[in-house]
Amino acid sequence: MTPESHPTGGNGPVNYPVVEAAGSSRHMGRAHGEQARPLIDRYLAAIERWCGLDRDALGRRARSFLPLLEVFSTDFVEEVRGLAEGARIPLDHALLCQVRLEAMRAAEGCSAFAITAGATADGRPLAGQNQDLEPDYDSVGIILRLLPDDGRPRATCFTFAGQLGYAGMNEHGVANFANALFNHAWRPGLPFYPLRRAFLECRSVAECTALARRWHACSAANFVFCDGAGRIGDVEVRGADVADYVGPLPDARLHTNHYLTDRFRPFEDGTSTDSPCRLDRLATLMQADWGAWDVERLKHLLADHAGAPAGICRHGAGGTHSIAGYIADPARGVLHVRRGHGCTGVWTAYGV
Repeated sequence: MTPESHPTGGNGPVNYPVVEAAGSSRHMGRAHGEQARPLIDRYLAAIERWCGLDRDALGRRARSFLPLLEVFSTDFVEEVRGLAEGARIPLDHALLCQVRLEAMRAAEGCSAFAITAGATADGRPLAGQNQDLEPDYDSVGIILRLLPDDGRPRATCFTFAGQLGYAGMNEHGVANFANALFNHAWRPGLPFYPLRRAFLECRSVAECTALARRWHACSAANFVFCDGAGRIGDVEVRGADVADYVGPLPDARLHTNHYLTDRFRPFEDGTSTDSPCRLDRLATLMQADWGAWDVERLKHLLADHAGAPAGICRHGAGGTHSIAGYIADPARGVLHVRRGHGCTGVWTAYGV
């Protein structure tokens, strides 16, 4: 694991360790496991603490997803097997890293956006979000660089050690970011992290949305996409049901943690009480600088404290903080990742 250069301000650990995984699926998983072994153990220990169960019991629960994962992607399962070999852990524990959300039946809060054309200074797309989680997650974060040798696209993503998919961008400029949604009964289906990894193997927003429609998910979430051709998209997912979201602003998709589509709005129960305020603030800020948005302006947007401690830059409301942030710049092939709060954290630029 190595750090990346080009941090921009801040104190403390300035960036996340970088794990580079190249070759076949098995080799990529093995490289990930070998390089991140201590952090993977730390991640599994944290999952045990969060769930109140040991990793063996949770691993047995995780193994129940294996038959569906094998149908979903043999490449993904091969990479998980390689991960187990490289990290010297049982396959069940490696699987647990891929289904942590489902094992915990937990949710993750965020404020996400995708903008293009008339909204940005150069007419090119930009997308990103703040990642709102408990502070413990920061200690197991990594930058995972994926370099498959079988024709699948290169990709760079922020994730947690041992977890093969999360927020990132591939060489075609396809990026995905996500928001938790609530008031949905958990049901058997595809876990979200394998789906998010599969988004990074797509070549367009249309492919991403088609993939989301093809696979029934365990729970509810919103996905925000962009691609290198300037397209953006947003879909809300509730199990087997998927609805496209456009919103009132042209050339923008803005989303927080409540349902916005006509199809799903009747399910909204107000669980995330500050979500509408964050969305209104996002829209207000976007409109104020419409046509001028670039990466540096978006960094300031993700540091906004209106509504503190439950602002876009979150400081402990509901026990969660904006532990990281991301901005995808497809036209330049750069994923910007911030470690820490929007107001004090350090941004680092990673080529894809």
